[in-house]
Amino acid sequence: MNRNLWIALGAVIVLSFIAEFTRKAHHWWENIPGFYIIFGFIGAIALILISRYLGKLFIQKNEDYYDVQ
Repeated sequence: MNRNLWIALGAVIVLSFIAEFTRKAHHWWENIPGFYIIFGFIGAIALILISRYLGKLFIQKNEDYYDVQ
């Protein structure tokens, strides 16, 4: 990736951490530093793994699926 893109990504991460500490928490989990970043990352990984499993289970077929036997 481009160096400027890495700098922008780092700036967004730092700003998101600053924004988390400056707002008032309404729920107990909002007091955990970086909760929404971690929650989003785990959710994205789970979505990828579940979609890969379902893709292999339902969507992908054998190469000889349409061959007459």
